[in-house]
Amino acid sequence: MPEPAGISVLPVRELPEFSPGDDLAGAIARAAPWLADDDVVVVTSKVVAKVEGALVRVDPGADREAARQAAIEGQTVRLVARRGPLRIVQTPQGWVVAAAGIDASNVDQGALVLLPEDSDASARALRERLRALLGVDVAVVVSDTFGRTWREGLTDVAVGSAGIAALTDHRGAVDAHGNRLETTRIAVVDELASAADLVKGKLDGVPVAVVRGLAIARPEVDEGTRPLVRSPADDLFPYGSRDVVPTRSPAAELVPRGGELHAVAAAFRAASTALPEFPVVLRYGGEGDGVVDVHLSDAVTTTTAVNLGALLGAAIVQLHAEGWATRWEPAATAGGTSLVGRLWLGTSAR
Repeated sequence: MPEPAGISVLPVRELPEFSPGDDLAGAIARAAPWLADDDVVVVTSKVVAKVEGALVRVDPGADREAARQAAIEGQTVRLVARRGPLRIVQTPQGWVVAAAGIDASNVDQGALVLLPEDSDASARALRERLRALLGVDVAVVVSDTFGRTWREGLTDVAVGSAGIAALTDHRGAVDAHGNRLETTRIAVVDELASAADLVKGKLDGVPVAVVRGLAIARPEVDEGTRPLVRSPADDLFPYGSRDVVPTRSPAAELVPRGGELHAVAAAFRAASTALPEFPVVLRYGGEGDGVVDVHLSDAVTTTTAVNLGALLGAAIVQLHAEGWATRWEPAATAGGTSLVGRLWLGTSAR
């Protein structure tokens, strides 16, 4: 029986160590003269950034971590969350990523690598240059390694693309069971980036791979990866804890203990018997134990403030009855879901 048709992922080996000003397309063309029409060339953003000079130089003897933190600050449009030295930020390109995507690995000790300024433009230029050198019509994906907010482990995603639609839209299609798809859009370029990383690896020195055999959807207007950036109107998690909470200091007499969110949720459930429809949302504050943020899904008005005061008071009484020590810290509100305060919990040290 013949093998079924499928997709293959091919590493591009024998590439040099890249420096600012190097001819990336030329190096790929020399190492992979076998490129063919409709191949997808996946290039790690690091080598794109290197040849474009998107680097931060670190002076000999300087504190490299301090330089990295300063670089993160310079690439931050919005601080989404923070825990100790870890910062998740929104970059000028629109990505929400840890450390602004700044990389300190696979680069000499005297430099840090930024994300390319415009990876979509980089992908378009690389695609056109490969066409000129080899006479082939390929798609290009620029990939980078991202963490996931609610899952452990890193995976590669696309931060730039050209010659391929970033999303495959199945909305309105009907499945084999007669169900109409309402929300299904597949991030094809992200899947290609992850597939390519299986042969590129992180320690193997292979920054380029080729995915072959995929039926490419060519976009009428090549928007690159812009369709992947979720608009603020569609963002269900627009505010990180650092956006809206003014302070981070627990009361000195509180000693953190486990189970905070569960205990507070149970206390609010018990307290809300008189106000079953009151829209309170509880979340971990995002830094350390003993921190629970209290949000309102409605705007703060006189009525909601009075209701919250009654509900909070009843919940704190319930928590104290269960042996918890508490401190309430009001916070500023910030549009959409309003953060109205922070509840610190623990065991009294006194």
